[in-house]
Amino acid sequence: MMRRTSSFNIVSVTLGLAFLYLPIVVLVIYSFNASRLVTVWGGWSLAWYRELLHDDAMLQAASISLRVAALSATAATVFGTCAAVALVRFGAFRGRLLFSSMVYAPLVMPEVITGLSLLLLFVAVNIDRGFWTIVMAHTTLTMCFVTVIVQARLIGFDRSLEEAAMDLGCPPFKTFLTVTLPLIMPAIAAGWMLAFSLSLDDLVVASFTTGPGAITLPIRIYSQVRLGVKPEINAICTIMIAVVAAATLAAALIAKRGALRREGVAFGAPM
Repeated sequence: MMRRTSSFNIVSVTLGLAFLYLPIVVLVIYSFNASRLVTVWGGWSLAWYRELLHDDAMLQAASISLRVAALSATAATVFGTCAAVALVRFGAFRGRLLFSSMVYAPLVMPEVITGLSLLLLFVAVNIDRGFWTIVMAHTTLTMCFVTVIVQARLIGFDRSLEEAAMDLGCPPFKTFLTVTLPLIMPAIAAGWMLAFSLSLDDLVVASFTTGPGAITLPIRIYSQVRLGVKPEINAICTIMIAVVAAATLAAALIAKRGALRREGVAFGAPM
């Protein structure tokens, strides 16, 4: 029996979506504002996108943020997937509680504490802060999210598929690469996207671990917003929103295609 949609539910959903997305819509609209004042509408214009092309500092910060996010998300995905496999497949091994606590600690630990701890670590081991320290810090910050996503997929994984492959003579490692890994790939891709977004958005941890020549986009925007919002900030944020939205849409299409492909294999449909 289907429940009737009440007006209260419709209003609640509308207000919730407006609260989440209306500020983003306003930012995108005002990125095309012809006026320099962000609170005064002066007509439609692409002037601030042209100005952005000449803002070398902002473009460099965006390039650093994208490279840091891509590298840290990839490293976090590899380490997080290995951690998830260890937690699900290795049973109650010695040190499991300590290992899982260390993996999940960034989930509940304030970012200020994480950033300060990493800063003290880099100072203690005499590592110059810069691009690679941000990559390592963001890998530490985002690995736990990948572990949670992949672990949830592995818990519900049908082990009979692996057993069938090994019964036919496939070694365990090759079974993982050819059977398990393709089936959990949607979860791995989702973990990578989440890690990428978290790294791209991070300000607190990056501010502790950054150094000369490694200013990320959130740090650059925060330093300029304190002196007033420049229209170029709206333009670069709109571009980043478009990039993330396109990547999310592509990941969703790939996941849907993979699901349809698996259904076709399950029902014996021709590939």
